[in-house]
Amino acid sequence: MQTEQRRRLAERAGDLLTSWVDKLPAPLRKLLPRELVGFAILGAFTFSIDLALLAALRGWTSLPLPVAVSIAYVTAFAINFVLNRSVNFRSHAPVGGQAARYAVVIACDYGLTLGVTTGLSALGLDFRIARVIAAACVAAFTYTGSRFWVFRKQREPSPPVG
Repeated sequence: MQTEQRRRLAERAGDLLTSWVDKLPAPLRKLLPRELVGFAILGAFTFSIDLALLAALRGWTSLPLPVAVSIAYVTAFAINFVLNRSVNFRSHAPVGGQAARYAVVIACDYGLTLGVTTGLSALGLDFRIARVIAAACVAAFTYTGSRFWVFRKQREPSPPVG
């Protein structure tokens, strides 16, 4: 019973975040599906948690920067996974496989961030601009991976032929 209540609460939260998309003109709705909008909103929310936690860890502890960054990054991505799974993609599939696939996506995110940022910086682009471009690449990659691999919709079994 409690699981069903949590599921309904998560779905209502998702509707609250994205129902306005249904009021957009049809061509715009095709470009901005509700799952993309929800993903962007939740991403911005968890990125703010990442930054706030990083600032808190740096201000209130003596942890080295790489440790503080890692703790904040992993915490934010864990929250992002739970929110996207329940609120945005509304998945009811077993969590284990999704968590493993999400971990692969996040590992690739890190490599993509590092590669694009350092690559563009090596080409002479300011590191801040390079990092913003890398963030855009990561957002596109993460949404695509989440939508079509991590939280993919399970197909209904085909009826037997005959």
